[in-house]
Amino acid sequence: MSDSLVVQLKKFLVETNAMSLALGVVIGGAVSKLVGTLVSGLIMPIVTLALPSGDWRAWAINIGSQKIAFGEILGATVDFAIISLVVFFMASKLFKVEVKK
Repeated sequence: MSDSLVVQLKKFLVETNAMSLALGVVIGGAVSKLVGTLVSGLIMPIVTLALPSGDWRAWAINIGSQKIAFGEILGATVDFAIISLVVFFMASKLFKVEVKK
């Protein structure tokens, strides 16, 4: 118990890669925000021009008193796919992953 709390904390952060994880979470949040803005500001206007009904994220089916918002689900799926691709490209460049043939 001779180590101070600061030394123990620093040792914990280095040994458990907690700082790497925290950095990944922060970068992931920033990428998510950037891609969300890209989707809503660039991709969605192009998609809206191609679709006659306009905002496809508002598409829903009403069954009785229940509303199934499949446009929101589709939009979240598109966001996820784009974010996944961006993270994949960033990680592949960062870690220089080689695909074995």
